[in-house]
Order: sequence, then C-alpha cells, then structure tokens
Amino acid sequence: MTPTLDREARRKRGKTARRATPLESLAEHRVVRRDPIALLEQQAATRVPELVPIRYGRMVSAEFPFYRGAALVMADDLSRSPNSGIATQLCGDAHLSNFGVYATPERRLAFDINDFDETHPGPFEWDVKRLAASLAVAAKSREFSGKQRRRIVRACAAEYRETIRRQAELGNLAVWYSNVEVTDEFEAIHNQLDPVQRKRMQQLVRKARSRDSIQALGKLTELVDGRRRIIADPPLIVPVEDMIDDAPGAYRDLEDRLRTYRETFQHDKQVLFDDFHLVQFARKVVGVGSVGTRAWVILMQGADESDPLFLQAKEAQESVIAPYWSGPSYDNEGRRVVEGQRLMQASSDIFLGWQRSHDPDGSKRDFYLRQLRDGKGSAVIEVMEPSGMEMYGVLCGRVLAYAHARSGNRFEIAGYVGTSTKFEDAITDFAEVYTVQNTADHQALMEAVDSGRVIAQQGI
Repeated sequence: MTPTLDREARRKRGKTARRATPLESLAEHRVVRRDPIALLEQQAATRVPELVPIRYGRMVSAEFPFYRGAALVMADDLSRSPNSGIATQLCGDAHLSNFGVYATPERRLAFDINDFDETHPGPFEWDVKRLAASLAVAAKSREFSGKQRRRIVRACAAEYRETIRRQAELGNLAVWYSNVEVTDEFEAIHNQLDPVQRKRMQQLVRKARSRDSIQALGKLTELVDGRRRIIADPPLIVPVEDMIDDAPGAYRDLEDRLRTYRETFQHDKQVLFDDFHLVQFARKVVGVGSVGTRAWVILMQGADESDPLFLQAKEAQESVIAPYWSGPSYDNEGRRVVEGQRLMQASSDIFLGWQRSHDPDGSKRDFYLRQLRDGKGSAVIEVMEPSGMEMYGVLCGRVLAYAHARSGNRFEIAGYVGTSTKFEDAITDFAEVYTVQNTADHQALMEAVDSGRVIAQQGI
C-alpha cells in the first residue's frame, strides 16, 4: 500500500492552497460574455424532443425553478472563477431541493443528499457555492430581506466549515458512519420551531414515511380487467403500450436489461430481486433539470398484487462538471452516478444499480435504477419562513460536509477553510452576486421564449 501523509501534513497542504487562492477570492464571480440559452440548447440536443418544451416551461415559470434546471450554466460559470484546487467527489448539483429525507435499508429516516445525476470530482467549494446560491435564490423568491438572505446563507456555509473541521479530527470509520437521522435531529431542533413550523416538519416526516411502493401502487395504478396497470397521464406518464407498436418486444428487451442491472448490486439483494417479476413499465417525466432525459417507472410484483416494487430507471448522461474538471473515465455513466452516490451518501437504496441499452440506430444509452419511492421527501420551499429555511440550510451544509469528508480529503479542506469566518463571508458574498446573475439568466430564457427561439410548454 502507498504510505499516506499524516493529518498535520495534509492540513498544511490546505493552508498552502489557501495562500494560493485566498478565501476572499471565493466571492468572485467573473462575468463573461456568454449565452446561457446556448448551453441549455446544447443539453436539449440529446433529449426527447417532445419533452424539451416541458423543461423550458418549468424553468421559465420562476427564478428558483430556472436555477434548478441550470446546473450546466452554473458549472460553466464556476469554471471561470478562482478555485481551491482541492478536489473531492461532488454532488455536482447540490441545490436546496436535492437534499431531503429518505428511508435507509434499516427502515430509519435519514436526511442527506438525494440526487446524484451530476456527481463528479471537482473543487469542494463548487458544491458549497451551488447550495449557498440556491438558498439565496429561494430566499429571494420568498421575498425575504437582504439581511435575512445573508443570514440564511452564512449559517449554511458556517455549518459546512465547522462540520468539515470536526470531521478532520475523527478517525476514518467515524467519518464514514457520520449521518443525520431525522428523529434525533428533528427532536433537537423541535423547540426552536414555532407551532406552524413544527406542524410542517411533522407533516414532512409523516408524508415521507408513507411514500413507498404500496403507496405508489395506489396512486399510479388502477385495476383493469382484474390486473394492475399504470395510469396514463400524457405527456407526464405514458405506458410503453401507448408509445410503440411492438410492446411485447419492448418487454423482452427490458427483461434482458433487468438481468444485467441485477448483476450490479450485492448477491443477497440479487436473491431478493429474483422474487419479483415484471408487470408493466411507462415513461415518466421527473424533476426540472432532468426533463427530457429518458426516465421510466417499472412496476414489479412479488408474492402477490399487494407486494409491489416500483423502480425508476433514469438516463445518465455526462455530468455537467465533466467538461470543466478531469476525473475518472467510466464505461457507463449510470455507474458513475451509482458509485458517486454510494461514496457520498451515508446509506443508499438496496436496489441502486446501473444498466445500458442500445437504440435501434446503434447508439447506446446509460441508465441508473433505484426504488421510485422509499420514504423520500423534501421540504416545500414555497412555504418556508426565514428561521425554517435557515435551519434547513444548516442541515444541508452539515450533510454536504459529511459527504465531502467521506469521499475526499477532509484534512486539506479543513486546513483551507480555517478557523476564521472568512470562508462563510466569501460564500455569502458569492451567493448574493450569483442571485443577480440567475435573475439575468432567467430573463434571458423568458426573452428566448417570447422571441420563439425556444418553445416552452407551461403548466405541466
């Protein structure tokens, strides 16, 4: 094995990086002549054409949905700004709505990052900036004051800095096991919430606990001639029988693909998976930034009709970070997502795996698969008050630090961010500046829709 440097030597590397890229420089956003719409059009070229207008429609609706869909635009901007040079595995799209609650294999509710489509190595602060700016944009959409916005963002960045420094004092196993369990954490902050916020928090936990394959069965399917069938809701949900003439051939192909997917997770989970059989599948539109990529919902059945398993198969394309930061090459982009998630997330879905398909023209498409609903839930930003958003941002900052500590060089990051408040000051300044940039980019999309350059289908 290759010998590694001790903690102090690695901390010193972080301090050296800080001298090369001072903390204050992280506040810089270097505006260049660029066309954000061209970047979105670049992504649209590889997506399902009839779904792209839905993506534009969701993004044009308001500034925060635009921000959610503009991960590539921000990655391009971050690549032009000073960076620490300290790389870790990034979420790649660490905005506020990509954190939330989910059920662990042990059936406990955890709070963590829950979307890894863009995961890729890169400078650690790119994730922090993406999260911080999302808080600022969301706070602006809620019409919070400038002072309230800065307090929210600063608390998140400070929590990240303090957590990564605490993680640098721990051993490797303790770092690996660090996590936020919902029951313990929410009990700790319960007294800080007013009655309305407490009620919303309880509703979030209750809703998350109820979200599983049985709940999805009742919501997404109906009985037709005594058989469970996925309810069509075009263009958002379209059963494969309504899309192609050779549906039997599509099912045979999916059976083959599920067999190769099965090989990507542990043997005991393979044995469990073998007790389910395919019933039906349908195309399903999900999210904002992902709209237009190929996504499928797959209904499987276990012991009987009361024992369903819903899987989501989601197309994995190149990470938005990849053009701007070198990283390992993968034979499958779905594998990139899965391995990044397993590395960063405290506990991952037992059926998380990857697969590849081939189109009739010979082109290949990569997918990752996971359970469609397994205790998943996220806070509703539209009803957050300043204190609630601040506490939510603190939790996000903490689990982001856990993920970076688990997957990257926590000692160098800790040495870089230091003990002063300069890190959170710089991140807060950046977030405020980027909120202005996001407003301008959203306006550019509205103008592109008005001019007919892009077509937006709104209200879907």
